[in-house]
Amino acid sequence: MGVALVMGNMIGSGVFLLPASLAPFGWNAVAGWALTIAGALALAAVLARLTVAFPEAGGPTGFVARAFGRIPSFMIGWAYWISVWTANVTLAVAAVSFLSIFALALADHMAVATIALIWIVTAINWRGARAAGRFQIVTLSIKLVPLAVVIVLIPIAFGRAEPVALTPFPAEGLSLTTVSASAIFTLWALLGFESASVAADKVDRPAITIPRATMIGTLATGLLYLIVCSAIVLMLPAEAVAASGSPFSLFVETYWSHEPALLVAAFAAVSALGTLNGWTLIQAELPATLARQGLLPGWFARTNRHGTPANALILSSAIATACVILNDNKSTAEMFNFMAVLSTSVTLWLYLACAGAALRLGVAMPVAALGLIYAVWTLWGAGLGVSAMSLILMAAGLPLYWWTRRASAPARGE
Repeated sequence: MGVALVMGNMIGSGVFLLPASLAPFGWNAVAGWALTIAGALALAAVLARLTVAFPEAGGPTGFVARAFGRIPSFMIGWAYWISVWTANVTLAVAAVSFLSIFALALADHMAVATIALIWIVTAINWRGARAAGRFQIVTLSIKLVPLAVVIVLIPIAFGRAEPVALTPFPAEGLSLTTVSASAIFTLWALLGFESASVAADKVDRPAITIPRATMIGTLATGLLYLIVCSAIVLMLPAEAVAASGSPFSLFVETYWSHEPALLVAAFAAVSALGTLNGWTLIQAELPATLARQGLLPGWFARTNRHGTPANALILSSAIATACVILNDNKSTAEMFNFMAVLSTSVTLWLYLACAGAALRLGVAMPVAALGLIYAVWTLWGAGLGVSAMSLILMAAGLPLYWWTRRASAPARGE
């Protein structure tokens, strides 16, 4: 279940659209994948080693608190929580969009269908982490089907009499600038390898289970992405892939037939749904962890009879619902889209803080140094404007933190 949570949260709706973004980069995108997988593995190893060293810390925010104090820990956890329920809205919208190909009426009632999907997944998570984990295993096995189909079609395509028009390697060689630009997109596809650490309180034997789940899930997902996305980018005309709304369907249709290509939309919907389920678990566990650490009011940590942080779960889904309603209003669409972009930048701050915490605490220092360099490089590549806005987002929650500390002071005898 831990591996399913990691891989399920990483393999979402984005991978089915990612080749369109990477098509203009050609072979530079392959290099971007290699660097991103190495960087993600370094950061995953840091989280794994921190979990072994401090299993009682409660995940990334606990590591940051040990290294840098409570305020940085709160800022990272607060902003990451916001990025999670913002991402959940985009996942629900993506799932409904894919499903609307088969049920056209959904396209006319996008907001209602999206909100319904959010609360269906919320109901699944209400029944506890084990129920969400079972659902995650089922959806992960389904969402891997189109990836497996592409992998099987690769040797079949090269075995045909008609030669594959493979994108030629650039005569001038790879460009560091272009590789860096492609790495922004490839990292976006790998976000989520921290999921098992965030849900540490729900995992049996976290010091053993979380490192294994994190490393296995990150490596397996990275290799899948490298093979599948590189095949689509290099084995199809770049212009066609870049203009396609469904690059996977284009690949399957080119090297198989039209009918199987239509099924990719169904698998993409399941993929988005499975990822929405995993991140819904995280959106409840994260504020509950912050509450147990005294960084948010204790109200967030209250659980139901299934052990689910019920208040945090309902509040997060309610906020996501409000975002859907705001997004349905055309005047707020640009704001919503920008918040979705912010989620990637905020997650990078989490990775940066964990790498810095490992260095400060003397855990896996060589790997942590590599992870820190990679996080800084990618954060810079994301753009100074977005990075600055994510810092503002972190600071926005400080009034709630100070209120929580002040309210709990009498209980601590301060």
